Amino acid sequence: MAPPSEGGTDALLPDLPKGPLQAYRARASFCWQELVLFLEGEDMLRLKKAIFSALENDPLFAHSHGEDLSLEKYRELSFLRCKRVMEYSLLPVEEMVARPLSVQTLIACLGMYDWSLAVKFLLHMLTFGSAIYSSGSERHLKYLPKIFNMDIFGCFAVTELSHGSNAKAIRTTAHYDPTTEEFIIHSPDFEAAKFWVGNMGKTATHAVVFAQLYTPGGQCHGPHSFVVQIRNPKTLLPMPGVMVGDIGKKLGLNGVDNGFAMFHKVRIPRQDLLNRIGDVTPEGTYVTPFKDDRQRFGASLGTLSLGRVAIVGMAIVNLKLAVSIALRFSATRCQFGPSDGEEVRVLEYQTQQWRLLPYLAAAYALDHFSKSLFLDLAELQQGLMGTDQGARQAELGREIHALASAGKPLASWTAQRGIQECREACGGHGYLAVNRLGDLRNDNDPNCTYEGDNNILLQQTSSYLLSLLAHHVQGGAHFQSPLRTVDFLQAYPDILGQRFTCPSVDSCLDSSVPLAAYEWLVCYLLRKSYQKLNQEKRSGRNDFEARNNSQVYHCHPLALAFLELTVVRRFHEYTHQPHVPPPLRAVLGRLSALYALWSLSQHTALLYQGGYFSGEQAGKMIQNAILDLCSQLKDDAVALVDVIAPPDFVLNSPIGRADGELYKNLWTAVLLESRVLERPSWWSEFSVHKPRIGSLKSKL
Repeated sequence: MAPPSEGGTDALLPDLPKGPLQAYRARASFCWQELVLFLEGEDMLRLKKAIFSALENDPLFAHSHGEDLSLEKYRELSFLRCKRVMEYSLLPVEEMVARPLSVQTLIACLGMYDWSLAVKFLLHMLTFGSAIYSSGSERHLKYLPKIFNMDIFGCFAVTELSHGSNAKAIRTTAHYDPTTEEFIIHSPDFEAAKFWVGNMGKTATHAVVFAQLYTPGGQCHGPHSFVVQIRNPKTLLPMPGVMVGDIGKKLGLNGVDNGFAMFHKVRIPRQDLLNRIGDVTPEGTYVTPFKDDRQRFGASLGTLSLGRVAIVGMAIVNLKLAVSIALRFSATRCQFGPSDGEEVRVLEYQTQQWRLLPYLAAAYALDHFSKSLFLDLAELQQGLMGTDQGARQAELGREIHALASAGKPLASWTAQRGIQECREACGGHGYLAVNRLGDLRNDNDPNCTYEGDNNILLQQTSSYLLSLLAHHVQGGAHFQSPLRTVDFLQAYPDILGQRFTCPSVDSCLDSSVPLAAYEWLVCYLLRKSYQKLNQEKRSGRNDFEARNNSQVYHCHPLALAFLELTVVRRFHEYTHQPHVPPPLRAVLGRLSALYALWSLSQHTALLYQGGYFSGEQAGKMIQNAILDLCSQLKDDAVALVDVIAPPDFVLNSPIGRADGELYKNLWTAVLLESRVLERPSWWSEFSVHKPRIGSLKSKL
């Protein structure tokens, strides 16, 4: 289809190179440039172009072909590149505040190039910097210019050697001394050492350190955050009382220097407590603006959700890159075909469509969810910065915490499975390191663990839902939340009485059908989990034991189904809104339906078990609808990839280049990587000292 003729967009969205992919592009039902403009908007596209151009035109960011960087060199490069990105001032502070999504866009663009660079930048600016900005007050604003100028370099220290997901139980302490108006930061033993902290290994000069706050008299007020200097910015030598170092090589993200730190009675000024949710007076009295611990905890949860919300976006970027590579490969790779006929492009095979296109749909649906959740978090942060510290603000914090706690597992696991499927769908070429799928897999893997183990985090979401049901059952409270993600539960009894009634496959090809099924599924799992918990308690088990025995087939799928429902609902509403341009409605509707049906199909056993499905036709209808949608989206697949794929320099995958010259690009890359005309560097040494057969015989 012809590109849009709006002035100024040609430079932002130039035509893609001609080549083998042109056949699929010509068959697309929509214009890819029009869809990019609808999804991103012109301002965001200009920001992306500025970022990508800066990276491609700066020699510091040149890719190293045929050379494995040492750990030390990779970390040096990552730090220098992070510093250069800061020097470019691609995103002024006022722009970040006015358009929060621009922050997510910057992180995504850097991650598309190299996640070590993006994570290093994110930890310094978004995690360390944002923690000071949103958890501190006016007295902490002095740090912000130093952060932007990289006069100091930051990290975020919550995790300890013996405590990860259970952040409430961290053992680092901060005792207040009113005689000097100082906090004493202390690690009682090596198990309380801060551990796995990104940027701490080699480069961080300051840390936001979480520690148990104690006031005189020995009262503990729980974990609070403090700004602590750990190195001298001029020498990078540790500060007195601080033992800090690097934990070594990891499976991926090795451009990030993860480290450890122990504190031996390190004194910091009282003012370096980040005091948004609680403060200590000079005399040693603890004060908080929140009326009760529940509100204070809710507000702190929203702040702690920032890392998890960021990881949702990071995982989806990895999925986008993987499906871009695999689908461009599949649209040019030819294998087998009718007898005595031409070989067929592998994208034409139903199995390849079924393997890849649901992940393409997932990339679109989860990307929309990621952006909307980021905006929700921005609303919460703005409220925290203002005077809104009432009940709604606390409830908003709890709701965002529940969404982020299930969003990270869903996004990171979907990307993990999707990247692996893409790797296998590209056959042996997918296993070649130069095509990047291996790096994507390794760099995505920690998304399943840091900022909270996925399985542990899901318990936060199920606990949120179960608490709402308990209040409803015991006190008649209404199901409602600031973002309205749970409002449908008000019809809980009626929804449980519904059944699947679609008469044909065609009637399933809209996301409203799986949306209704998901509402039933969440209600069913919520009731089932609530009953299981009560049954365990009636059997004499305490709360801890009851919850422990109710996770695997109850609370765990409840949390995932609730989050999947939220993603499906938000993407359905987005793709069915009135101002969607008419040429884009069909393809967006198919993406929405495919993601919803494919996700729902993974719960088929539960749908039958609970009675929503009955008879074999219901399950077959969902399967056939998925295959029909894959077939309908097949000709649009390359154009849909063109919408989400970065420029070739950033994608950095020979089999995923936009020109589709699969074998030419791969052959060139292999020659560059292997240096085929050179002998192995070890050959000279070996040829001089290699054993001679004759000499061996004489010795025998």
